[in-house]
Amino acid sequence: MNDVLNISCYKFVPLPDAQALRELLHERAVAAQLKGTILLAEEGINFFLAGPADAVCGFVDAMRSDARFADLAPKESWSDTVPFRKMLVKVKREIIRMDHPTIQPSTGRAPAVTPATLHRWLAQGHDDEGREVVTLDTRNAFEVDEGTFDNAIDWRIDKFTEFPPALRAHKAELADKTVVSFCTGGIRCEKAAILMREEGLPHVYQLEGGILKYFEETDGAHYHGGCFVFDERRVLASDLSTDTPPKA
Repeated sequence: MNDVLNISCYKFVPLPDAQALRELLHERAVAAQLKGTILLAEEGINFFLAGPADAVCGFVDAMRSDARFADLAPKESWSDTVPFRKMLVKVKREIIRMDHPTIQPSTGRAPAVTPATLHRWLAQGHDDEGREVVTLDTRNAFEVDEGTFDNAIDWRIDKFTEFPPALRAHKAELADKTVVSFCTGGIRCEKAAILMREEGLPHVYQLEGGILKYFEETDGAHYHGGCFVFDERRVLASDLSTDTPPKA
């Protein structure tokens, strides 16, 4: 019986008190008997948690009492066991390391498209202005190997800090296209989309909520394989179960 609620969520928001938040959130999570990982940095928060639904929802509700987190909208999936062994809360330099300090998503996001919009664009083969649409996978190569969108651009990066130089090497190939960057839950493709805009590509969007939200809100069409996740489930199918289809 799948009665364990798994959530993933991030938000870019200034957190100058990240160290104090670490103590508070660790205490709350342990008290609620949750397991997973919370990453904090001055640029924001990124977390993956699992436990009984009432405990998980209660933890998120308590977080929303802080005005900075009032609009948190976690992505949800279910499992029959908790796929984490510990509860870790860490303070880091970046919640997703890009080593590109001018990228500050909290000061302004790149435009985003909903899963439904991307689903429609891929079905019709172009965006609403008739421009060719390409999807750009911003994840690491080993994640891409478990599944990705059909014909997605994959630069075979091994870590996200390799994305900026890869973009500069391939930017000309994207110049006349509508580019939708995507990743597991949205955090990497958000930074990637901002960088692409800064590098002069005008028709760039991020996939709102990433692959997991695409699975949650569509039938998963135009995607083959599963989605790698960083917990003991390892790969999720398009119905957010662990019954993943064979790789193409």
